Amino acid sequence: MAAPVSLPAPQVRGDRASTALPLADRLFVIGGKWLLLAFLVLSVLLPLLAIFWRGLNGDAAQGGGLIAAGALLRSDNFHWLLGNSLKVSFSVALIVVPLAYLFAYALQRTRIPGKTLWRGISLLPLLAPSMLPGIGLVYLFGNQGWLRGLLSDNIYGFWGVVLGEVIYTLPHALMVLLSALALADARLFDAASSMGASPARAFCSITWPGSRQAVFAAFCLVFTLAITDFGVPVVVGGDYQVLALEAYKAVVGQQQFGRGALIGMVLLVPALFSFAVDAWLRRRHGQGMSGRAQVYQPGPGKLRDACYLAIVLVLCSGLLAVVGMAAYSSLVKFWPYNLSLSLDHYQFNDTAGGGWLAYRNSLKLACGTALIGTALIFTGAYLMEKTQGLRSLNLTLRFLCFIPMAVPGLVLGLGYVFFFNLAGNPLHVFYGSMTLLVACTIAHYLTTAQMTATTALRQLDAEFEAAALSLNAPLYRHYWRVTVPICLPALLDILRYLFVSAMTTVSAAIFLYSPDTLLAAVAVLNMDDSGNVGGAAAMSTLILITSGAVSLLLAWTCGGLLRRSQAWRRSAPGH
Repeated sequence: MAAPVSLPAPQVRGDRASTALPLADRLFVIGGKWLLLAFLVLSVLLPLLAIFWRGLNGDAAQGGGLIAAGALLRSDNFHWLLGNSLKVSFSVALIVVPLAYLFAYALQRTRIPGKTLWRGISLLPLLAPSMLPGIGLVYLFGNQGWLRGLLSDNIYGFWGVVLGEVIYTLPHALMVLLSALALADARLFDAASSMGASPARAFCSITWPGSRQAVFAAFCLVFTLAITDFGVPVVVGGDYQVLALEAYKAVVGQQQFGRGALIGMVLLVPALFSFAVDAWLRRRHGQGMSGRAQVYQPGPGKLRDACYLAIVLVLCSGLLAVVGMAAYSSLVKFWPYNLSLSLDHYQFNDTAGGGWLAYRNSLKLACGTALIGTALIFTGAYLMEKTQGLRSLNLTLRFLCFIPMAVPGLVLGLGYVFFFNLAGNPLHVFYGSMTLLVACTIAHYLTTAQMTATTALRQLDAEFEAAALSLNAPLYRHYWRVTVPICLPALLDILRYLFVSAMTTVSAAIFLYSPDTLLAAVAVLNMDDSGNVGGAAAMSTLILITSGAVSLLLAWTCGGLLRRSQAWRRSAPGH
């Protein structure tokens, strides 16, 4: 018999609070938790274990075990690849984090005009595959690029990879730092000003201590993204090879699954280390604002605002130049000899790469991931946060929900290959299907969405559930009619995040598609490999436009939905 499940209703002392829930609610709570556990085990835990099994298996046909691992780690080629990856990743992180901090500071702590516009421009690289910055750089600084004369050498190599990764990772770091700088207690700045502290002194004593943990988190995030991405190196790497690209070539090009598993295990190390240190720092980091804090509003400063506006303009101009160049090149008939505008590159059915089928598959993947993922993640977060009982199961679920944050997409995709393609596995029937792609994409981006849902749910008082119990209202009905409408903004954020992520994903899905489930982002990679850079630019631009249009549509419909479902938030007349 299943253990009784109770709700956090401290003021309900009768038998109703201590007895088991009705059958419908028991199915909702207990069944929901076990269903989420099954999904996490199949989509996260077992694929990761399969990587270690494949990489450490002593059978030469599987991977060669410790002997093969030792040979790989001692090889000069591996040392060269590892050195290249570390050099690129550290360089990208050291460039991106200061730039993102300045950008975030300009948006949150100054009075520069057009903040919404600059914020929107900074998000453009998030709406397209990671290959788009590389394609834009090729048309700007490649052998036949518009600005080729500005460089003494071509863009292919170390600096091409670094510049591409800087553009790709900048929005990710910016999101972390914007959140850190969004909250500040105005009383601290007033006290500093009354004591005669200069703005520089106030920054060093107030702003920096409150944001340095976020700076390290952004550094770890950028480092992990750069060391595990192979989209930019594929386009502008040239002879400069990195570990992520080697893992991709070993599995896709050479069918060396054991070598791919070993490299995947190596790529997992920096991600796990960064996640562990960041989690340790979060525990040591205190709360930045108390319940009596006053919201900080930046004061006037013409010189300060002019300097930060110049920084923002330079960064946004660089992003627009690269993204805009990729979009423009997709409309050029034959670069650089015939610059007349044409839609020939958008005739995907006439070129290699998957055609319009890949685009339709990406739309299916994005819609399925957004709808199913939002329902699964938000409901699971609700069950973990708002119901008690089954404590061990709750702890297990929370642990498994945080694992994807520390697992690069490339490593997760390799794990899916080794687990779902395993002989004798009854789940092998899903290999190459859209179902498996949806499950993998949800698992890949689960942690961020789950943290968003948890943050929204923790703002709701437990008395909501207590009132439902006292009225004998079923918990599932209370969840649908009360909790979901209240948390609708967070739900829409999760929906938008999962849709855009599914449209642009390539690292995990690169190993899992079949000819019938080829994705648009993968088609970009295939077209670039075949020399059809114009077609790759066109498909990337189409993904960018689709992601941007859906984001704007959700933002537009959000207002109407909130007005209908959350009229209680508006003040009554005369108040």
